[in-house]
Amino acid sequence: MTEDRTSGKPADGTESHDPDFPQAFLDFMRQGWRDTTLPVGPRPEVPNHVKRRAALSAAFPGETLVIPTGTEKVRANDTDHPFRPGSDFVYLTGDHDPDSVLVLRPNGSGHDATLYMRPRSSRKTDEFFRSRHGELWVGRRHTLAEKSTELGLPTEDLTELDAALAGLAPGRTRVLRGFDARVDAAVRPWDGPRADGQPARDRELAIAISELKLVKDEWEIAQLQEAVDATVRGFEDVARALPADRGVSERLLEGIFALRARYDGNDVGYGSIVGAGEHATILHWVHNHGATRPGELLLMDMGVENRNLYTADVTRVLPVDGRFTPLQRQVYDAVYAAQQAGIDIIKPGVAFREVHLTAMRVLAEALKDLGLLPVSVDEAMDPASTVYRRWTLHGTSHMLGIDVHDCANARKEHYRDGPLGEGYVLTVEPGLYFQPEDELVPEELRGIGVRIEDDILVTATGAVNLSAGLPRRSDEVETWLAEQREAGPRLPG
Repeated sequence: MTEDRTSGKPADGTESHDPDFPQAFLDFMRQGWRDTTLPVGPRPEVPNHVKRRAALSAAFPGETLVIPTGTEKVRANDTDHPFRPGSDFVYLTGDHDPDSVLVLRPNGSGHDATLYMRPRSSRKTDEFFRSRHGELWVGRRHTLAEKSTELGLPTEDLTELDAALAGLAPGRTRVLRGFDARVDAAVRPWDGPRADGQPARDRELAIAISELKLVKDEWEIAQLQEAVDATVRGFEDVARALPADRGVSERLLEGIFALRARYDGNDVGYGSIVGAGEHATILHWVHNHGATRPGELLLMDMGVENRNLYTADVTRVLPVDGRFTPLQRQVYDAVYAAQQAGIDIIKPGVAFREVHLTAMRVLAEALKDLGLLPVSVDEAMDPASTVYRRWTLHGTSHMLGIDVHDCANARKEHYRDGPLGEGYVLTVEPGLYFQPEDELVPEELRGIGVRIEDDILVTATGAVNLSAGLPRRSDEVETWLAEQREAGPRLPG
């Protein structure tokens, strides 16, 4: 028996522990089934995907491009993790199914696109009830024609992919590697220069897609706004369930937000950070096994990923009992001032790095006012020093889109060391973190962590805060929290 191309399991999709079926049962299962159809039509975003493929085609004339989405990953031996398609693949196709591969073949004037996919398991074989891919196990999949209609793409059965990839010339083929091991093996890498551990030619494909993603079109901006709006509702849900006078589990709050993310979107866009008290000083606290305490702060860094896989990324800090203490407010207001300074300078042509440096200078000045900097603000900001970073560590911004850290393969001169452009979407998220064991800060500061993060669209005239639906100023946060508590808990709907 042959193995399945993507899973390494038998091609019929059975498992080693599956039972043998008597012939009488097989004969009975093969009869009496009514056929079904899916009511599909072209998706409204199809023209956007066509434009993206055309732009990628123009970047690599005369070359074959292979972009896989990735395969399902096994969890606990016999189940799969929820599948999340490859972001670059989705950006070019809109397809969300596992195992699919987009192939762009040169045609003299551009490229012909073909989507190789696993079609529905019809009743013509026993796959529909015996296979791990069968409809009685995973539900109805699209036929080739249905998928083609929906995505505006020619489709072929996934079983034809090996033949399509066989013999492709390494020097005239580029592969988005690291997503599908069998695709990687089927197309021999070019024996030329290498970059970041892979053939430089393939690395250039990943770079090109990332740089196309820097500028969001109107449809993408609408997707991000939808994700942000759902995130605002998720923060409201959490605030309405947060007691002022007693502690609750961080995981309870995480779960309340996750309910909103699954109801209004696809899922959370990343592991939610719910840090109560000193956990707020841990930048990527995702264990969430602590509890809130009145008098302390609660930091929540969370985002909904919408059904088209665009994600929000928002952080807010709440005083659990409803009011900031004077010291908490001083730290919070310093972070707010730093964030606002960064947002205020955003416009096309401003260096991406300048947003960070602007916010960091405000934080350095605040640290000086707190008596913590061992040197002047100018000395602290000197690239040879940066001692202020002991209490702020991370960068102020990253690109946002179909990934929470979007465009990660873009070249530095187009991203980290480049200018902002109209249509870019980035976060602005400065923070101050005073670790509980830091003996260089006064005891009353230890365990306080504050980060404020918003999702910012760069327009021709400046910055638009997509997440302005959540207040940021300390007094507005207190008012908003009181209003949410007065409204009371709610279920999504």
